[in-house]
Amino acid sequence: MLRQALLAISKSRHAERLVTTSPLTADVVRRYVADDIGAAVAGLTRVGLLVSAAHLGEEVTDEAQTEQSVADYLALLDLLPPGADVSVKLTALGLRLSEQVAHDHAAAICRAAAAKDVTVTLDAEEHDTIAGLHSVHAALRRDHPDVGVVVQAYLPDSLERCEKLGGARVRLCKGAYTAPGAYRRASDIDLSFVRCLKILMAGTGYPMVATHDPRLLRIASTLAVLEGRDVTGFEYQMLHGVRPDEQVRLAGLGSRVRVYVPYGSDWYAYLMRRLAERPGNLAFFLRSLASRG
Repeated sequence: MLRQALLAISKSRHAERLVTTSPLTADVVRRYVADDIGAAVAGLTRVGLLVSAAHLGEEVTDEAQTEQSVADYLALLDLLPPGADVSVKLTALGLRLSEQVAHDHAAAICRAAAAKDVTVTLDAEEHDTIAGLHSVHAALRRDHPDVGVVVQAYLPDSLERCEKLGGARVRLCKGAYTAPGAYRRASDIDLSFVRCLKILMAGTGYPMVATHDPRLLRIASTLAVLEGRDVTGFEYQMLHGVRPDEQVRLAGLGSRVRVYVPYGSDWYAYLMRRLAERPGNLAFFLRSLASRG
């Protein structure tokens, strides 16, 4: 119930105004959203972590906005080291306008990223964009075979998605949205996550295990061993500001650990989804606000 409420609040303009204009919010937001993406990337890289940077903003409504989004992503590439990744939301590139518009803009980002030895991963969004996401991803892979895509385990067709993504870079996450018919119970989502993980670890692609759940992390490492994958054959992915000590610990053991680092002023919806994912995040947020009140 709490998760559903927070996801609903993430779409409320009134709640957005209250949260984003509060003088108590800024310091708390910095835990999850980088205010200086260049400095954040440099700091993570120094301690042996990889990064996937994401410019916040989605659901654009006209072509001029999509072109600005492309410009933002191209500028971001200049701040990233070789081996980094950039996470792209297709609705920011015009997916709501047409798949072709989103494809063409994403292809331009992929070309620029390849020139800098940076990969691109297409982020998952609301359930009604998933078909378009995978359609654009399949088209992009013809010219950019290393472009990645996100699969959300809370969707009932996630296993089928994984089975069709042979050879691809796939970020598997639990999911941070709502959808008709989606798994709601945490145990069902976890079971779906493990089923998908088994397919990805046994497959020919590159699994990107996006979770902070200690039990799922242990299962991932066990499956990697069973399937003969060494530390270069998959990676863990975690969010900026969530379990940073664990990120460094895993990297210190030789694992590839990539941190998803969002930045930009359009952070409200992202923050609400993070709070919905983990009650611990919400408790931290409320304690932080109280300590500054």
